[in-house]
Amino acid sequence: MNGYFIALLLVAVAGVMPFLLQRYFALMKVAFILVISAGSLAGLFFAFGVLSGDGAVVSQLVPLGKVFTLSFKVDSLSAFFLVPIFFISPLAALYSYHYLEKPAHAPRVAVNYFFFAVLTWSMALVAGAANIITFVLAWELMSLSSFFLVIYDHEKSSVRKAGYTYFLFAQAGAMAIFAAFALVYHYSGSMAFADFNVVPVSARALIFTLAFLGFGSKAGIIPLHIWLPQAHPAAPSHVSAIMSGVMIKMGIYGIVRIYMLLQPQGLYAAGLVIVVAAITGVMGVVYALGQHDLKRLLAYHSVENIGIILLGIGIGMLGMATGNRTMAVLGFAGGLMHVLNHAIFKSLLFMGAGAVLHRVGTLIVEQMGGLMKRLPVCGATFLIGSLAICGLPPFNGFVSEFVIYKGGFSGCASNEPLFFLVVLAILSLAIIGGLAIGCFTKVIGVVFLGEPRSEKAAEARAAGGAIRASMVVLAFACLAIGLFPQFILPVVGRVAASLASDGGGLVDFQGIADLISLGGLAFVAVAAVLIGIRFLLPKGRSTTVPTWGCGFTQPSARMQYTGSSFAASFVDFYKPFIQVREHFPGIHGMFPAPAHYHSETVDITETGLHRVLVNPLMKFTARLRRLQHGHIQLYIGYIFFALLALLVWLVMAQL
Repeated sequence: MNGYFIALLLVAVAGVMPFLLQRYFALMKVAFILVISAGSLAGLFFAFGVLSGDGAVVSQLVPLGKVFTLSFKVDSLSAFFLVPIFFISPLAALYSYHYLEKPAHAPRVAVNYFFFAVLTWSMALVAGAANIITFVLAWELMSLSSFFLVIYDHEKSSVRKAGYTYFLFAQAGAMAIFAAFALVYHYSGSMAFADFNVVPVSARALIFTLAFLGFGSKAGIIPLHIWLPQAHPAAPSHVSAIMSGVMIKMGIYGIVRIYMLLQPQGLYAAGLVIVVAAITGVMGVVYALGQHDLKRLLAYHSVENIGIILLGIGIGMLGMATGNRTMAVLGFAGGLMHVLNHAIFKSLLFMGAGAVLHRVGTLIVEQMGGLMKRLPVCGATFLIGSLAICGLPPFNGFVSEFVIYKGGFSGCASNEPLFFLVVLAILSLAIIGGLAIGCFTKVIGVVFLGEPRSEKAAEARAAGGAIRASMVVLAFACLAIGLFPQFILPVVGRVAASLASDGGGLVDFQGIADLISLGGLAFVAVAAVLIGIRFLLPKGRSTTVPTWGCGFTQPSARMQYTGSSFAASFVDFYKPFIQVREHFPGIHGMFPAPAHYHSETVDITETGLHRVLVNPLMKFTARLRRLQHGHIQLYIGYIFFALLALLVWLVMAQL
């Protein structure tokens, strides 16, 4: 038995253990964390073994009755996606030790741990599936387990609504994937992924489009992203971390895998991916700017980063279509690197949001403030995650975005066809980066700096040790990869080279990593010198206090920017693509009553979907309720006439 199946076995055991130990609440949590960590460690060792073996492939067949066979194959691409699965899962489990702290909820926590293990297990199965039946079973397990994780607080109507929305989008996406697989089976007559190459070239564009829509729904591309900003705020924060950090990347895995299996001809696939990625990335961060709920804001940033990943993947596909192998390798490497980086810093940010919720009791940014002093570890690690997601050095987000930029500019330099696609990718990435900096400046300034805006924010105290430990590990990973990408980037480069069929090592990833590392270390050195000067200069000097500080000597929360006011100029610029609902009764009379102002950013995709599809469908189904009248005799009549119609159809077919 290889390390892959050992990891799966241990994760499965971890999922069952909480039901046996739920009477002993603390022991149940410790046992689950230890066993799933052991399974994840075994999975990481296995994945690194495959990645260090120059693309060594591990295959396995498991007969499932006389008809179907479960087939597994872990190549370098599969092994790469196993890394974030087995790295984030134990940290999210550790985080849950103090996050799920009510012994009265022991049965509910046991169920949550069970589905958490099933989600981890199924994601690893998706990455290792080598035929249609294995992939479909694993994909549905992943969707169902994540649905039950989302509805943890099922007594709340908003949580149930978010869960149902996610379930509908998950199954709609699955239908598109199944349709793509059905077409493949129609042409190949085989369930094996290895036989996808016999599909006619004329059918590959349609199959890829169906698969892209299905996998894109799971990843959260616009306009199929609606479930993300609903499901992530509803789920417990350790679940949000693994769903946003890892699970949505399985959609990326599906897109890359189906592309490599089909190898569609021409520029269609690359053009589709780049255009959708540009829209997804830019609109994702624009919607994030207008949010008041911290986890909802982070959910829209997940949409944004899916756009960044797909920009890299699209550049890689464009390089493949035009024969520019350098561009292809750099694009794939940048996209895959961002898969790993986003898994790290987005999990960190959701854990930070959960720590804030755990201690302040709200996710509304206008009710926070001053939390950097009260939650120092949470504030410092959240700041690191914010810098990383903005793509700033010396953190890991900069590494992947730099490689994507380099891939895009390599396409510009060689005068490739459809030059505007490359320009679109580069400009979109630049716009996304600028808007992300603006958004997280708002978050850090409003949530962690300034004065508390509520009593709960003023009384907040540090979160539990398990919560802080998980966040510190992820923050350290953000900094370590940013400063020393030599240990990661060449490995990702080898995976990208295998995707681009580059056996000659066209790109010197070691040299790129050394350059990034040198720049990052120089940045840290300059920052350290400036900080040292800042602390040394005031020594020995008297402090002068102004006679009148214009009111700023005793600041209050009412004098501070709100999230709405800070983001107003950004949101106004994009108003043709975004709707803002404002609630302001105005100031009237000689002695006006206290006034209030509230704004709400509306997702035009969601409102458009309701207007075009949901509302007409609800009206149509309401008319069908007349058939559900409760009379058993008529129900029997329905069955009789249905059978009669079927019998007539069979007789006519035989004539």
